[in-house]
Amino acid sequence: MRGSRHCGGGCAKKRRGAGHRGGRGNAGSGKEKKQKYTWFLKYEPDHLGKHGFKRMPELRKSKSAVNLRYLNDNLEKLLERGVAFKEKNNIIIDVSKLGVSKVLSEGKLTKKFSVKAKEFSEKARMKIEKAGGKTITGEANV
Repeated sequence: MRGSRHCGGGCAKKRRGAGHRGGRGNAGSGKEKKQKYTWFLKYEPDHLGKHGFKRMPELRKSKSAVNLRYLNDNLEKLLERGVAFKEKNNIIIDVSKLGVSKVLSEGKLTKKFSVKAKEFSEKARMKIEKAGGKTITGEANV
């Protein structure tokens, strides 16, 4: 067909711009304009959507935290749920049972208790010790 006038493309003007092929590249592959969408569904079903690497689970985990106000206000509920337990005359709260790894300092402490957590903010540690409690840091149980 190379010697002929139209080279098998119909009218001489047909193959001039990108309009002949329905746009350049992936134009028309979206759901709104369906000129190429059905072609993508049939011949390249994995073309649309997200692909690539997934982050490692350790990096995906966000640190969850709890404030001292929550521990102070809900002490009775925590004792009922088994998150906190009494040991002699001291109450120990294990925040890892709440699914929390860090204790933050927001709120006032009106009760004396010890807290077991993976991490504490400096202010939270100071407030707990000032109220007469202890901070227990334990990697194995948290």
